[in-house]
Amino acid sequence: MNYSTEFESIRSQVSEQEWQTRLDLAACYRLVDAYGMTDLIYNHITARIPGTEHLLINLYGLLYKEITASSLVKIGVEGNVVWKPDTDYGINVSGYVIHGAIHKARPDLACVLHTHTRAGMAVSAMKCGLLPLSQTSIRFHGHIGYHDYEGPAIDLAERERLVRDLGPHDAMIMRNHGLLSCGATIQQAFNTMYQLELSCRAQVDAMATRAELAMPGENVLAHTAHLYQPGARRPYGVLEWPAMLRLLAAEQARSAYPPYWH
Repeated sequence: MNYSTEFESIRSQVSEQEWQTRLDLAACYRLVDAYGMTDLIYNHITARIPGTEHLLINLYGLLYKEITASSLVKIGVEGNVVWKPDTDYGINVSGYVIHGAIHKARPDLACVLHTHTRAGMAVSAMKCGLLPLSQTSIRFHGHIGYHDYEGPAIDLAERERLVRDLGPHDAMIMRNHGLLSCGATIQQAFNTMYQLELSCRAQVDAMATRAELAMPGENVLAHTAHLYQPGARRPYGVLEWPAMLRLLAAEQARSAYPPYWH
């Protein structure tokens, strides 16, 4: 069996657009790892290759810190493998059930990100959902969907309900399951997930104190949420991304894992 994690670079075999998408997506996987949002080898981040109906997804079996631009698998929105490295690793069925449905229904989205973090799962199990307890979480006030748990996401019939519950939003809490974010760019999807995760961690911490919780009035919530939407003042991810790549480059100097840009 071939379960090597060493992959030859395919930069010369793909278009510049595809290679850039591979670079950004591989960096996104590494950042999710760097900020403590991974779950062993599970979960997925997918990105659409510009100008195509093809998506990129991780091999099922690699750590996020092992993922490189050349290790990503190219699939269709129905989960058919278009290209993958010479390896016995495959893809996770849930990856295209959840992600394929959203990419197919929302052509405005370039990236979909799904996590099973401790704080995300905790809030997903709360009837109250995400509370507007902090400036960070107020960003999602009126701008987040909720999807009831139906079991492991391997049933194609669930796809219609996933899309319905996400609606026009860029974030969703999958009840009793985890978190989901998406965006017009990979950078925006990562930023949204980072903020959603931080909101969940803050809520769990605040509720653990058993103190009375304070929340702003509805007029302040609506106004603040509007100001924090991606198009209200600036697109999220654009300003942050170069700094995030510098962070990864600095960490690579101390890492035994292959660089994401390989």
